[in-house]
Amino acid sequence: MPFETTAFEGLFIFTPKVFQDHRGYFFESYNQKLFAQAGYFTQFVQDNQAFSHYGVIRGLHYQRPPHAQAKLIRVLKGKILDVVVDLRPHSTTYHQVFAIELSEENKKQLFVPRGFAHGYAVLSDTAEVFYKCDAFYEPSSEEGIRYNDPQLHINWQIPTAQQIVSVKDQQLPLLQDLPVYTQW
Repeated sequence: MPFETTAFEGLFIFTPKVFQDHRGYFFESYNQKLFAQAGYFTQFVQDNQAFSHYGVIRGLHYQRPPHAQAKLIRVLKGKILDVVVDLRPHSTTYHQVFAIELSEENKKQLFVPRGFAHGYAVLSDTAEVFYKCDAFYEPSSEEGIRYNDPQLHINWQIPTAQQIVSVKDQQLPLLQDLPVYTQW
């Protein structure tokens, strides 16, 4: 089965079946029917793609309800450390961190349900990241957690002196200062 569950309810890893020969490879990166047969019903409405250099850390971002987004994240080129934080107060993994390496080689994808903050660090020279969202981007609902929040203890696998973080992300609030949303 291409779906691997995690200790976080609704958060799973999808590893597609890859058909490879002397010409290259082919795989279905997303098949709504396959996901539905596995019990994952998501209607994606927006695709996003980002290019970054080694050391870039993006996140930790989320949209608050009612504009929360579920995401299916994959790497087209390069390698990243993908990180999520559970913000669902009813969850047994509330405020816990999950991290996974996604790369063009392993072709793994991470499905992130609504109620998680998301970010990633680029571990290769460059990386192209692609993700599907089940809700449109809504600037008025955008929020985030500071990437280096001491409460989270995230090891981004990038030496501090080589971390490249936007001014906006450096100024995000700490987890302890965020409002609690119960309607995820």
